[in-house]
Amino acid sequence: MRNRASLINAVRFTLKSLGYAVSNPSSASFHKTVGSEIPASCRVLIAPILAALEELSVRIKELETSIAQMARQRYPQAQKLQQIAGVGPITSIYFVLKIGEPTRFARNRDVGAFLGLCPRRDQSGNTDKELRISKCGDRYLRRLLVNAAQYVLGPFGAPSALRDHGLRLAKEEGGTARAKKRAVVAVARKLAVLMLSLWKSQSSYQPFPEAIN
Repeated sequence: MRNRASLINAVRFTLKSLGYAVSNPSSASFHKTVGSEIPASCRVLIAPILAALEELSVRIKELETSIAQMARQRYPQAQKLQQIAGVGPITSIYFVLKIGEPTRFARNRDVGAFLGLCPRRDQSGNTDKELRISKCGDRYLRRLLVNAAQYVLGPFGAPSALRDHGLRLAKEEGGTARAKKRAVVAVARKLAVLMLSLWKSQSSYQPFPEAIN
């Protein structure tokens, strides 16, 4: 997937240098959409990259299908977590394997600190300053959750209370890059809490619950 993202960026850069702006479709359909948006003379220049993108997308789809099948057969508890838009088989399986036993957390929100997604604080005297997240715990799982949060907040994210919360945070401070980054981390943290809650309760995911713990 990283290779596909690099090739997509290469195509965008090439077309931008030629004066062509393209839309922002999903990564899986990028090669099809872009090919239909540009003149034939430009398609000739990027045809080899588009062909490579198509092949990568086919291979990624095959692997995703295989992982989804493994989730259904070996990790049924991960299936419940995939009800959340943006949480795929890899994220759900890795979350289940890393957490192990959900009841180890007396409070659902404690999973955020366990994964290093809670900000540290500098408290001295009258000062109570919020610092960067601790980044303790599993780095790969934290990255998976951040990627899922970016999807939730992105153009293809489904309507939900989680998305609304993140978008509100992203608008703070005039929608600066810092505010958007904090919003992604906050959504990743709430996403971990939501996943743990669904796992414990075995309930169905509700995009707009009354409250997210």
